[in-house]
Order: sequence, then C-alpha cells, then structure tokens
Amino acid sequence: MNKDSALDYIQNNSIIGVKAGLQRPDFLEIWMVVVQNRVFARSWGLAERSWYNTFLENPIGEIQCGKTIYSIKALIPQDINDLTEEINEAYLTKYNTGHNIPYSQGIIQEKHVA
Repeated sequence: MNKDSALDYIQNNSIIGVKAGLQRPDFLEIWMVVVQNRVFARSWGLAERSWYNTFLENPIGEIQCGKTIYSIKALIPQDINDLTEEINEAYLTKYNTGHNIPYSQGIIQEKHVA
C-alpha cells in the first residue's frame, strides 16, 4: 500500500490503529481524519500516558490501515492553527452518525484541539 492507499483507507474507515513510540505492544484504535492530504488525530482521553503524550516525547510510531502497517513520524504542523476549522469539519463530517455524534461534537472542543 502506498501513501494514497493509506489516505484512502483513513478517509473510508472509522477506526485506525496507532502505536506511539517503540515500546507499546499493541495498536490503539482511534479516530483519524484526512485534511489537505495529511492525516490528523486528536486525543480523547488526554491521559498523561496517552498516545499523544508519547508522540510528544518520541515521534516515531506506526499506524495500521487494515492489514498494512506504516511507520510514521508524528508532528504538530506549523500551520495547525490555520487548519483547525478544516480539521473540525472533517471530524464532524466523518463521525456524524448515531453514537458518534456526542464524541465528534466533543473532539472539536478547545481542550481536544489544543
């Protein structure tokens, strides 16, 4: 699978596996969105030992798209403030059904955006 296949998978699947750092044995299932051909994920739990905080310490990790695993280097892009509204819209559009609605509304709130 190439980059375009990964982007397509993320756009068309609700749950994507992420493994932050090199010491975690398993993938954690999270929501991801694609904006401007880049992948974005927000932390829901905001825990000290979360995948997000692990990436802040060590940006090396993996994402799992179906049976394909991609090595990644996570970063907070310099233009994140310019993309916030577009990322919010991507979450609201992608996760807009049933039990997902309260979570999609929540994940666009400031504490998760930050």
